[in-house]
Amino acid sequence: MANGFPFTTGNVLSATNMNGLTSFTIETANTADYTAALTDQYQVLDQMNKATAIAYKIPTNASVAFPIGTVLNILNIGVGVCTISATTPGTTTILSAGATAASPTLAQYKAAACIKTGTDAWYVVGAIA
Repeated sequence: MANGFPFTTGNVLSATNMNGLTSFTIETANTADYTAALTDQYQVLDQMNKATAIAYKIPTNASVAFPIGTVLNILNIGVGVCTISATTPGTTTILSAGATAASPTLAQYKAAACIKTGTDAWYVVGAIA
């Protein structure tokens, strides 16, 4: 089993727990700028939905200590472009193959995964511009 699943010593892995590992929790669509929280890890799909530009922010490790290896999944269902960026750009580094490496964007119906590879280092992969 991969590291980082929300189980602790002494927990019994039930059929419900195991079956839950294969599906995503679909969050209510965010209609305003959103900053990622610890509850967004582990197969959670954060939806962004706004007619104009919207932002998905990744906080510093000092603010929210996601474990290295965490993946944040984002789907933009709104017409407005969703920009993925750091809450504190000088501290948190976000890199992608998008047109702007430090601030990748998602058009409507596009998705991306933000992967934490270091204390304040994230890579964004997916349908980014």
